[in-house]
Amino acid sequence: MKIGANYLGDGRCAFTVWAPYLKEVAVQIISPEDRLIPMEQDEEGYWKVTAEGVEPGTLYFYKLEGSLERPDPASHFQPESVHGPSQVVDPSTVSWNDAQWSGVPLEEMIIYELHVGTFSPAGTFDGIIPRLKELHELGVNAIEIMPIAQFPGNRNWGYDGAYLYAVQNSYGGPEALKLLVDACHQQGIAVILDVVYNHFGPEGNYIGDYGPYYTSTYRTPWGNAINYDDVRCDGVRNFFIENALYWFENYHIDALRLDAVHAIYDLGGKHILHELSERVDALSQQQGRKLYLIAESDLNDVRIIRDRSLGGYGIHAQWSDDFHHSLHSLVTGENIGYYKDFEKCEHLATAIKETFIYSWKFSPFRQRYHGSDAKDFPGHQFVVCIQNHDQVGNRMLGERLSQLVSFDALKLAAGALLLSPNIPLLFMGEEYGEESPFLYFVSHTDQNLVEAVRNGRKEEFKDFHLEGEFQDPFSYVTFFKSKLKWQKRQEGKHKVLLELYQYLIQLRRTLPALKNLDKQNLEVSCNDSGKLMQVRRWTDESQVFYVLNFSEKDVLFKPAAASGSWNKVLDSADDKWMGSGSKLPEKLTGEEELTMASQSFALFSQ
Repeated sequence: MKIGANYLGDGRCAFTVWAPYLKEVAVQIISPEDRLIPMEQDEEGYWKVTAEGVEPGTLYFYKLEGSLERPDPASHFQPESVHGPSQVVDPSTVSWNDAQWSGVPLEEMIIYELHVGTFSPAGTFDGIIPRLKELHELGVNAIEIMPIAQFPGNRNWGYDGAYLYAVQNSYGGPEALKLLVDACHQQGIAVILDVVYNHFGPEGNYIGDYGPYYTSTYRTPWGNAINYDDVRCDGVRNFFIENALYWFENYHIDALRLDAVHAIYDLGGKHILHELSERVDALSQQQGRKLYLIAESDLNDVRIIRDRSLGGYGIHAQWSDDFHHSLHSLVTGENIGYYKDFEKCEHLATAIKETFIYSWKFSPFRQRYHGSDAKDFPGHQFVVCIQNHDQVGNRMLGERLSQLVSFDALKLAAGALLLSPNIPLLFMGEEYGEESPFLYFVSHTDQNLVEAVRNGRKEEFKDFHLEGEFQDPFSYVTFFKSKLKWQKRQEGKHKVLLELYQYLIQLRRTLPALKNLDKQNLEVSCNDSGKLMQVRRWTDESQVFYVLNFSEKDVLFKPAAASGSWNKVLDSADDKWMGSGSKLPEKLTGEEELTMASQSFALFSQ
């Protein structure tokens, strides 16, 4: 069931809203002229009317039970933010130029996560477009945009969205988003949109006035859970499934990143993620281009990506935090909070070989057994990173890796990521060692809510990263500090790091052994000191062998590569990469003992 205000042309607009328990619903036109349009309810609880004389730009509320005026839950645009009226949008205002666009295969994606408000000085969709060429030259072929559903004020990470169909007004609104997507496709870049189906934002959230969108059966970090399996959940499920299809159909989005699916509870016969993947796959077949769903999950549960015919949900890929946690712990030495589960070289080796370190193993941090076995699933079903908005922004000072480790360790982390057999995700600015923090920020208008957010963030830092002064999420300074300093891309060590990322991505695309994400053709080992890792990957066409030294000292080792002659392709210790100087030969021919420079990596090809 299509919901919201759907403009039909010639001044006609179809309004549909689900409110199964209400006795009276009407469309209250606010502008250009004040008038009330009664609606009729069908047997499924949907109120409908097709109105004449309603042009794009018309402002409206729904009037509930004759008195309560509320924005449309499926509003396409909230020009006056979360408390103001909804606006009718003409979907045909943008002339698309992507008719030949067929998308980017999941297994070839190099994902670049960005936040619209801090990615450019303008902080808008328009501000992203001039930088697409440079992202394309880097090798990025997919951008992942943090949530853009309407939130209160003009600065927010996006996870406080109250209107999941409405494109954030301060970013430029619906038309600007479409122009951005079209521009991305012209550059050969897919667009992944981060969507939140586990909660609504707290301010401007009037969804409960319409129907049973929540259930008290389960609790989440944000309160009562979304009602996916309780009484009258039919309209709730439709709301979210239609939202997913809406982004694909109306905005030509290529993939959705589903936020925190571990906070989506559904014990019904068909899990909402199962139904969602069915509907998206059907639309994908209809449109003739592959559409993807990528889940964020804290569960290490392969049911999310297992085929529906085998009892899974059929989601195409999921994030895997184990890779980040183990690599971060190795290069920073941090071992507090959940990092205590990821201290050893063997942990990263397992993450590379099997994806999930905790595959029904006991987790000291969680104090329970955790996870499931993912080793038989291909690498293209897992997204890994060395930084993302959560891992940076949920630190008290919002430090990026560039502020925590040496330049050599930054290069080492880049090598570990881009040589891994998974889909790599870069967090904006990572590619040149951005040094500005990425902090948590909000611009709620409810002062009680602002204070609650402040106190909540302080509580989150109780066990983590206690050093430094707390950064006020409500302060504009906190937001401004988080803006990228894009010009650094062409300066000194930043330029060198950018060129290293570019070269690694090029190698990943051209060497068959790196391009293939089959984890079966893979060997990983760590030395006795637990600081040096050796990895061999191969296909019928080629073999690669690389070494990662996490020690702050040079390490002697014997190559674990197969016999034959190996040519050195890249050594991060080379002068070219502002290293201390390579200690490795240009060719490997035997089992001679070699010296690996501290905090460096090297790649050989046969």
